[in-house]
Amino acid sequence: MRLTPGPARDLDLDLDRVDLFDLDLYASGDPHPVWDLMRAEAPVHHQVLPDGREFWSVTRYDDVCRVLGDHREFTSERGTVVTHLGVDDVAAGRLMTSTDPPRHTQVRRAIGARLTARAVAPWEDRVRETVVRFLRPALDGGTFDLAEQALRLPAMVTGPLLGIPERDWDELVRLTAMVTAPSDPHFRLGSEAATLAISHHELVTYVTEWVRRRRATGDQDGSLLDHLMSVRAGDAPLTDEEIALDGYSVLLGANVTTPHTVSGTVQALAEHPEQFAKAQADPALVPNLVEEGLRWTSAACNFMRYAVDDIRLDGGTIPARGAVVAWIGSANRDESQFTDPHRFDITRDNAKRQVAFGFGPHFCVGAPLARLTLRVFFEELLRRCGSIALDGEPRHLRSYFIAGMTHLPIVAEKRMTP
Repeated sequence: MRLTPGPARDLDLDLDRVDLFDLDLYASGDPHPVWDLMRAEAPVHHQVLPDGREFWSVTRYDDVCRVLGDHREFTSERGTVVTHLGVDDVAAGRLMTSTDPPRHTQVRRAIGARLTARAVAPWEDRVRETVVRFLRPALDGGTFDLAEQALRLPAMVTGPLLGIPERDWDELVRLTAMVTAPSDPHFRLGSEAATLAISHHELVTYVTEWVRRRRATGDQDGSLLDHLMSVRAGDAPLTDEEIALDGYSVLLGANVTTPHTVSGTVQALAEHPEQFAKAQADPALVPNLVEEGLRWTSAACNFMRYAVDDIRLDGGTIPARGAVVAWIGSANRDESQFTDPHRFDITRDNAKRQVAFGFGPHFCVGAPLARLTLRVFFEELLRRCGSIALDGEPRHLRSYFIAGMTHLPIVAEKRMTP
């Protein structure tokens, strides 16, 4: 989808007819004017799909934080991604991302202990070596498809941390992309339902077989997947099925958003060369560049919850058991929180208020590693690259869940004095 919106006043928008599940809106269109109007006129928006499924949308920053932040009002136990709308997640209550506190907190705390900012800090040198290796072909003077290549970057960074051998990285990247964009022709295998079924099965099977081999050999290398085998929920260890499901969740989290944050932020820097120049002149701006890039791209476009009881919000009531979609991409452009929100500004003083990693109990457990990876990436890009230009039209992901690109051709000029 377009990251810089066209003005809503130039569009004939009828919110009663807007289809937020229209994949063309994200693949070739522009949802930002729609979200702008929804925040102003319909902050609680109800839509019924042709097949009878219905959901309520919240688009304001405060409402998004409330929906994601209070599990007593809005539960994760029936599913948290829009592809599950209308059919409760069969892994709910066992899969960490589809579980409420206290169980969610118990599992998350055990996994998160390996992913705190302090825990991942010793990885910085290794991450930097990986980023330098990744950037090398981008600086040879030819066209480099950043979006296509960036899909592999998280696997290059997290593969060793997770304990996944390099020979498996490409296949796992492909499978996680299929989960999050099952309608995109770049990843689709048959129908959307078939693509989801295949990718879910293959990913869970991969972790299941990984655990089986570990148990058979007794080998352990201290990796995060090894660590899952010792995690307890309350007084009981995770079952092998629960380990497989949470391992599946970790693989998704590791792979699906960082590539699109990288691509979308680089696109913004290419389109706003004055921002590129500011960052290059003052490397101390890089952490804020990362936060603005996260806000700007909002790669995880939305998350879903279900209302526990009738819940009144400013603008409407969500009925008990109603599905609620919290639009991250809209919250991060809420003018009540971010001045001139459709302007890409790496000096924005409150960029860190962005909610690209979610909010509340399900705030992304891998956020410290993602921030480290993004900071190192842009430090090295600015150090080694003198300029960036687009060399063709980007091709956007056909997904209403992940906002990203499948192609972003760029030409990067090598900096003469890195």
